[in-house]
Amino acid sequence: MAQSSAARPRIVIVGGGYVGMYTALRLQKKLRRDEAEVIVIDSRSYMTYQPFLPEAAAGNIEPRHIVVPLRRVLDSCKVVTGEVTGIEHARKVVHVNPQDGEPYEVAYDHVIVALGSVPRILPIPGLAERGIGFKRVEEAIYLRNHIIDQLDLAESSSDPELRRRALTFCFVGGGYAGIEAFAELQDMAKFATRYYETIKPEDLRWVLVEAADRILPEVGPEMGVWTLESLRKRGMEMKLKTFLNSCVDGHVVLSDGTEFDTNTVVWTAGVKANPVLGSSDLPLDERGRLKCTTKLQVEGVEAAWGAGDCAGVPDLTGTGPGGFCSPSAQHAVRQAPVLADNVVAAIRGFGPKDYKHKYAGSVAGLGLRRGVANVYGVKLKGWPAWMMHRIYHMSRVPTFRRKIEVQADWASALFFRREVVSLGSLQRPRHEFQEFAPLPKVQEQPEVAISGPGRGQGQ
Repeated sequence: MAQSSAARPRIVIVGGGYVGMYTALRLQKKLRRDEAEVIVIDSRSYMTYQPFLPEAAAGNIEPRHIVVPLRRVLDSCKVVTGEVTGIEHARKVVHVNPQDGEPYEVAYDHVIVALGSVPRILPIPGLAERGIGFKRVEEAIYLRNHIIDQLDLAESSSDPELRRRALTFCFVGGGYAGIEAFAELQDMAKFATRYYETIKPEDLRWVLVEAADRILPEVGPEMGVWTLESLRKRGMEMKLKTFLNSCVDGHVVLSDGTEFDTNTVVWTAGVKANPVLGSSDLPLDERGRLKCTTKLQVEGVEAAWGAGDCAGVPDLTGTGPGGFCSPSAQHAVRQAPVLADNVVAAIRGFGPKDYKHKYAGSVAGLGLRRGVANVYGVKLKGWPAWMMHRIYHMSRVPTFRRKIEVQADWASALFFRREVVSLGSLQRPRHEFQEFAPLPKVQEQPEVAISGPGRGQGQ
């Protein structure tokens, strides 16, 4: 695979998330037959629609319905499942580490870098050992199972310290992802308490820690304050201008002096560009992102392109933070078609066009029939905002099949109550099998006759 085809150019897309998948879909549509070869490389064989992670974690949506298999939708592309470990643009090769076997190189004529972002994890004592992320569908499923497991644990125990620890849930990060996960899961857990004899909603303690002086900056100051007060009215502790100092063995220590024990520490305090970019010879900015132009080309480099969370793209509307497009799905899904069109234009000898999109605002779900929105200056809260949240994201879910499946999940919720069941054993499927498997018998060694004094052969 190292050699690029001489007959037609090869386009390698590094990353199969928002930008990667949508760019590949657009290339499939725009490229003529045999005009170019398109290869998508990602460590996962599916794309996750991340805005629906909180609803999947809360049980409102089947987790399989928020992921899209790359091989099924990209039928004209070659999908490679492997970890990209570096990009060497001087030689025009991508270094790939497969799931099994020796690392290899994939040559290209054009490279599209869509590596996205990873959690920005700080060196806080205990965080690496106790923290739970919330960026992947696997983490959303695990967190749902974990929270219900904690309710089961508390129900089965009369130890007040154990119960208090199990029923305390700490989230760090008051941005879009953190607040949605915090609110949705609290709503789910509160509903679940009706099935437990010894647990009441007021027994649950939900603590959110945010270093800034406000939450949800995406919806603006006014709606952020309304969200803060709304969550506090639900009995949730909102600690602003506060830092997590330590969580060793689940003992949380905050900068305001608060200390408590918990089995649940969820980290949603920001993201950073994928560190794989540091293993490339492409130009990066001070935040580790690709330096890109408004045409989504890597600055000063031919045949290299970038978009999404891993790229610093200047915002021509002047509304983005620091003069750059914000790292959001809203920009990613709009950058992808422009990027694909520019790559096709470059292959055909034409000039690329600029990417320009004014940030529309944000919508956030805060539990069933609760939400907040600020879209083009229109501010909504409560049920109307929740409806806007669902309608907007329904329009953005990729593939017609997934749209129907998500709507079916929502429709069933009108007639049936939430499913409150933990499938935590999915994380350890062979545990019971190994527990009851018989141990292999120890082979007894045969006795060996030892000749002693006065004993000869035949005696």
